[in-house]
Amino acid sequence: RMRHENPAPERAGFSDFYTPDMKRVAIQGIAGCFHETAARRYFRDEAIEVVPCRSFGELFARMAGDPALLGIAAIENTIAGSLLPNHELLRQSRARIVGEQKLRISHVAAALPGQGLDAVSEVRSHPIALMQCGDFLKAHPALKVVERDDTAGSAREIAEGRLCGTAAICGADAAELYGLEILEREIETTKHNFTRFLLLADESRAEAFSEPERIDKASLLFTLPHTQGSLSKVLTVLSFYDINLTKIQSLPIVGREWEYRFYADVTFGRRRRFRQAVGAVRPLTSGFRILGEYAECTDPAL
Repeated sequence: RMRHENPAPERAGFSDFYTPDMKRVAIQGIAGCFHETAARRYFRDEAIEVVPCRSFGELFARMAGDPALLGIAAIENTIAGSLLPNHELLRQSRARIVGEQKLRISHVAAALPGQGLDAVSEVRSHPIALMQCGDFLKAHPALKVVERDDTAGSAREIAEGRLCGTAAICGADAAELYGLEILEREIETTKHNFTRFLLLADESRAEAFSEPERIDKASLLFTLPHTQGSLSKVLTVLSFYDINLTKIQSLPIVGREWEYRFYADVTFGRRRRFRQAVGAVRPLTSGFRILGEYAECTDPAL
């Protein structure tokens, strides 16, 4: 069992921990996955109920059907880059960004208790996790590599099936939750592997999570005309108002040749200057939306 400061009701006994005002957070994946870890790190001082979803599409659909449900979704990784489908899911939804959590992604090799690495002949995990642990796998060429849909799911599969000689590459939380023994820690090739997660709320509830004195970041969405210098004009305005552009991502607009939709993250020292910048940028764009205003995560969970 994971020793969380805020145990989930489904693990610790729903009646023991649940209260009517407890936050419910939809996650992509099963118990023990990195999305759950990110959710619990964000709400580290309070108990939450996690709601597992099989896909990000299901996560947004469940939020759409239940405005009281929060969600947490990965949006970018320092190795794999942006999760482009999630940008589109966010655009098409009623969800608003109300916070962010950065989490270091560290993998372990774990198996049933009492087995050493030399007794393992097969390793299972999600394809991206396997890729991120390439050096570890090269150092153990005899291991048969089997792709699975989920890192935590691989750990659960081994535990439930009592699969001897099989290891999972997963997070330490998943290994502990499913009773596996960690054979080796930090097996990822690149140690600087961080994922940024967005905390989402229905637009009708977004203001309830707003702390105006802490807001110093915003995510923007806009479309630009296919004319020379259209993007540089927007960037010039942001610079004039001392707005720092931390990320910009373009996606082609289906059915409109050579036109792009832009997702941008900006940080700022004064919210009033940000509002002024928005007023100056809006006429230069079309479909301008603020996807969320929130506090930047400056202390990633390690």
